[in-house]
Amino acid sequence: MRLVFAGTPEVALPALDALIASGKHEVVAVVTRPDAPAGRGRRLVASPVAERAEEAGIEVLKPARPRDPEFLARLTAIAPDCCPVVAYGALLPKPALEIPAHGWVNLHFSLLPAWRGAAPVQHSLLAGDEMTGASTFQIEEGLDSGPVFGMVTEQVRATDTSGDLLTRLAFAGAGLLEATMDGIENGTLRPVPQPDEGISLAPKITVEDAEVDWTAPALRVDRLVRACTPAPGAWTTFRGERLKVVSARPVADRTDLEPGLLAATKKAVYVGTGSHAVELTWVRPQGKKPMLAADWARGVRIADDERLGA
Repeated sequence: MRLVFAGTPEVALPALDALIASGKHEVVAVVTRPDAPAGRGRRLVASPVAERAEEAGIEVLKPARPRDPEFLARLTAIAPDCCPVVAYGALLPKPALEIPAHGWVNLHFSLLPAWRGAAPVQHSLLAGDEMTGASTFQIEEGLDSGPVFGMVTEQVRATDTSGDLLTRLAFAGAGLLEATMDGIENGTLRPVPQPDEGISLAPKITVEDAEVDWTAPALRVDRLVRACTPAPGAWTTFRGERLKVVSARPVADRTDLEPGLLAATKKAVYVGTGSHAVELTWVRPQGKKPMLAADWARGVRIADDERLGA
């Protein structure tokens, strides 16, 4: 099939690479978000998908909005058979959905209908799911509600961050998306409507959502830190300034600290929660690079009664 691939961030690259290398289909163009400012100089930088496509000599389309007439005209002229999508980052209007003969097929990082929305991996970790996965489905005008072509499952590990889990799902999902394209092309695969039961939503996790509540149980704190790593980054405050919690781990045998109360030794930093303590392992003070929590504690000289958070 002639494919137009839609995607933007690095997590979309394994799927794009797999489709380019498959030899069964031709990726004739990619659709990605416009160049965005990045770095201290805030200069415009192309998306990872745009860079990879340019390296491969593939046409790159960067519409400000997918409903722009110029974009729709160019997509019509390309005449793709199917448009696979991975983390494109913009809603597709009906006129765009109607152009490819086999529609747009999204690789979504959850077992649908669970965790429909922008942040399925983060919400899966927040909820404490033991199993997750990836799904390919036919895009329609609803939010991740289209019929499903296929799924792969992935076990959630106790120490997974959203970055860890998303990386594994990106590679497993790449194979699923390639197999879905094959099944659509040879007519052996038909999408199945999603069940009405088991629907859950996964809206974007904001910076405000990522603030650590030290009155919550240690299990909840642990899930929040892992779900928000690497982005947007779990955080708290210390002496009125923001402190990012890069990594932490529950310590079940330490129950002597009140919520938010700090205790530091030469090699470890503990914080009380609503249940037992957690040990801070890496932190990032405001305006500085990540550092070992023990090194941070030595630098700030924590007093006996000091706390994190409000």
